[in-house]
Amino acid sequence: MEQEACTTLEQIQQAAVQEFLDKGFLGSSLRQIVKNAGVTTGAFYGYFSSKEALFASIVEPHAAAIMGRFMQAQQDFAELPEAEQPQHVGVESTKCTEWMVDYIYQHMDACKLLICCAEGTSYETFVHNMVEVEVESTFRFLEVLRRLGHPIPVLDRQLCHIIASGMFNGIFEIVIHDMPHAHAKQYVSQLEEFYLAGWQKLMGD
Repeated sequence: MEQEACTTLEQIQQAAVQEFLDKGFLGSSLRQIVKNAGVTTGAFYGYFSSKEALFASIVEPHAAAIMGRFMQAQQDFAELPEAEQPQHVGVESTKCTEWMVDYIYQHMDACKLLICCAEGTSYETFVHNMVEVEVESTFRFLEVLRRLGHPIPVLDRQLCHIIASGMFNGIFEIVIHDMPHAHAKQYVSQLEEFYLAGWQKLMGD
């Protein structure tokens, strides 16, 4: 009985992944998901309270993994002694991004739902939330540099948001355009080099 229940759950989720990928969350049909899964509506509601709950069951583990690794990288950098932080710029973030790219390619369908198909769910702000964390971390680092005596110019918060948004949306282009894994790794590495050089220029280096 337990094996049968697991199979039913998997059938629902597999049918949902394809429906969400094809039509996005907003355009997807719960009736079609149930039909494609070969289960009854009653069986569906035995597992999920709504279409959004079904979507969340697929993407939440991956959203948590990516955000968790990202937050850990931010924390690792912030916990460095202030005098060491300038020499570590880009180190933790590069490791995090490399991990993130590999993780995405291990779980491409779910990550594509998260990045490309989440409009209408609580996950539609996922990338924006990462950008906001990045902006906060950037401003904390700027204050560290000033305390260390670096002549850091005043940077507009909106500009920093635009830069961070461009970087993260650029990274996730690998998902939108179905890039081959090796190509994606090279692309993201070059993108990071570009943004790091830009930040250094803005900071007066």
